[in-house]
Amino acid sequence: MREDVEAVRERVRIEDVVGQHVTLKTAGVGSLKGLCPFHDERSPSFHVRPQVGRYHCFGCGEGGDVISFVQKVDGLGFAEAVEYLAGRVGIQLRYEDGAAPRTGEEPGRRRRLLDAHRVAEEFYREQLSSPGAAAGRAFLAERGFDRSAAEQFGVGFAPQGWDGLLRHLRGRGFTEAELTASGLVSQGQRGIYDRFRGRLVWPIREVTGETLGFGARRLFDEDQGPKYLNTPETPLYRKSQVLYGIDLAKRDMQRDKRVVVVEGYTDVMAMHLSGIGTAVATCGTAFGSDHARIVRRLLGDSGSTSGVQLASGTSVGGEIIFTFDGDAAGQKAALRAFGEDQSFSAQTFVAVERSGMDPCELRQAKGPDAVVALVSSRTPLFEFVIRSTLAAHDLSTVEGRIGALRAAAPVVAGIRDAALRPEYTRLLAGWLGIDDLDTVRRAVAGASRAPSRPTDQRPTRRDGGPGRTDGPPGRGDGPRRDGSPGRDEPVRVPVSRMPVPDRRDPVAQIERTALEVVLQQPALVPLEFDALAADAFAALAYRTVHEAVRAAGGVAAAREVQAAAGGAATGWVGFVTEQAAEPVKALVTELAVAPLPEDRPESLPNYVRGVVMSLIEIGYTRHIAELRGRLQRMDPAADGYRAAYAELVEVEGRRRMLRESA
Repeated sequence: MREDVEAVRERVRIEDVVGQHVTLKTAGVGSLKGLCPFHDERSPSFHVRPQVGRYHCFGCGEGGDVISFVQKVDGLGFAEAVEYLAGRVGIQLRYEDGAAPRTGEEPGRRRRLLDAHRVAEEFYREQLSSPGAAAGRAFLAERGFDRSAAEQFGVGFAPQGWDGLLRHLRGRGFTEAELTASGLVSQGQRGIYDRFRGRLVWPIREVTGETLGFGARRLFDEDQGPKYLNTPETPLYRKSQVLYGIDLAKRDMQRDKRVVVVEGYTDVMAMHLSGIGTAVATCGTAFGSDHARIVRRLLGDSGSTSGVQLASGTSVGGEIIFTFDGDAAGQKAALRAFGEDQSFSAQTFVAVERSGMDPCELRQAKGPDAVVALVSSRTPLFEFVIRSTLAAHDLSTVEGRIGALRAAAPVVAGIRDAALRPEYTRLLAGWLGIDDLDTVRRAVAGASRAPSRPTDQRPTRRDGGPGRTDGPPGRGDGPRRDGSPGRDEPVRVPVSRMPVPDRRDPVAQIERTALEVVLQQPALVPLEFDALAADAFAALAYRTVHEAVRAAGGVAAAREVQAAAGGAATGWVGFVTEQAAEPVKALVTELAVAPLPEDRPESLPNYVRGVVMSLIEIGYTRHIAELRGRLQRMDPAADGYRAAYAELVEVEGRRRMLRESA
């Protein structure tokens, strides 16, 4: 409900949330600053003002409240961001129309399950140093991972006993029902027991960094289970919606507009340790549409248009690079990725190690530079799929070329980007050695009328069993319960920002500063501000913000809101933002966060009053000039002259009194 969302905004300390991603330093009274997490910069231009609960980057223009920050930095939807923040401060959300928080989850239950996983992760990590974990440490060492690498990725060890974790969690107050729901234990005829025993374990986290489940690797011969065993489907863990390493990769993904998808946990480790910080892996399933949506959000891709490769080598919408083995299974995995590629617009590539080594093996055999070179040698996915299709035919014969054309034409026809399809038609003709381009065009056109997509392959994965594709459907088709876009809806295109006047204009600068103090320090602003007319601000952008301030109730209302919130101006700025037109909302946030020139607390009241009084005096001066001009154009004997003159004397008197009181 709306009240709960406002409670989240007020109770969550924005500096704590932002501080997890940005090193903040004091920047004047009530202001913090650091390097922006949304664009590369050397000098900090990212400001946070806890008093008003807002952030703004004066370099790239990103800004908003704590909810929008989590949405942007973690790639979450509005409802997900609110739920995450509510969990941090213990707010139990109420949902309109009787809707449940998430399928299969009761209010408060999610927090308990997350806590159980946090305790389990701590337990596993401690066990990695125990004598019984020697085989696990040897496994890591053989693959070039030392203790610091294990700590970086949270690798732990599940002891061989049946109830080591079970007893530990019971001792921390978790009930049998909670443990069963978590997937950390299994149910047997004699009761529950540890799901993971005698295995290395990797924590699988969501983008916010909270652990949802684990992947575990077999170490001992007497273990008759699969080589890799993952957490089962639970209220928290849905394998079609998680990516291992996403919490570590998200910052680099947002910065580089690139993601590298590998096939195993150790491959993710090898990639990151080789300098490829954008690597992630699916967990026991093929890369699917839900994974694509996660990637799309972090890359900032709206999903509405196809990526376009620029001459510089960068791409609009970002890049997704799949690394596959050079064997048949790897080619099948690429075909599966081709089926999902067009659900988002990032340029998609394939990086194949021809000798069959995975990234972990490649790092061991040839060093980190070879891993970087593998990613750099990427091939466009469309080209890889088409060439793989052609490789199954003998192109030295007429029959082979015709068969290859018939097999490859549906692939080209399946390219949804109308700009790319003709180009790949021409490339296909060249790869086939067919001089008659029209023949190839007709084959592609015919395949378009009877479209067929690559076979839904299920390749065997090294780290999680068969690459299954039967996971649960994505959550939230269509609009969400809060009115924000559902997972399957394209992200709205941002509205253009309201242009602001030149900061060197002294009058415009006073107007701007007056709005800054009204938004940031309403308790110090004299009530005379509310008497300002609608045309008190000459600059259109600032006049529009002033209109939003008036619509929100002005300084009088701001003081009431601030007093009710214990002195914080978070709610006040929120009310003004709601009243502002869409192009002006970002400007409201910018003004609410901008550092004030006066940074001495004892001088702040006089500074605020001085700024507002300067604005009022400018209004008087403007009015006086208008009246004098009117009088000069009038005949002293004309009707209205005396009234205009009397008004001039009155306004000049008010200005004189204002100056004397300053």
